[in-house]
Amino acid sequence: MKIVIAPVGRAKERELRALVDDYYARIRRYAQLEEIELEDTKRQDKLVEAVDRVLSAHKGRAELVALEVTGKAFSSELFAKKLGERLESAAVPVFVIGGAEGIPDALSARAAWKVSLGPMTLPHRLARLILAEQVYRAFTILRGEPYAREG
Repeated sequence: MKIVIAPVGRAKERELRALVDDYYARIRRYAQLEEIELEDTKRQDKLVEAVDRVLSAHKGRAELVALEVTGKAFSSELFAKKLGERLESAAVPVFVIGGAEGIPDALSARAAWKVSLGPMTLPHRLARLILAEQVYRAFTILRGEPYAREG
């Protein structure tokens, strides 16, 4: 099982990087995780090219997942179910988090699924942290571990 998180920009702040890396370490207990930081550019064609390189590196198994405010808002349980189904089918989910310009229409149109972290606009740095936590939570839900208990 493999997951790719491909955010635009770098997590430069030491505290943010530490939090993201903590969740990445937790995720790696369950699956191979690769983070590919994409160049923060206003040129949408450059972002499309960069994402295409990431997708093609996984030999037809990559599945583009666009994080967009207009995507589907999943509960943690439904997100876990969807992620589990995709991993069982040997897909490699590639979660793309856009920058200030968002995700180009050319990528959005090709996304296998679109995820919204909520109706509020989030900075991509914070979206990366929330996504990492939710991916970790998804694995704990799938395994019935106590971290994910609701209530």
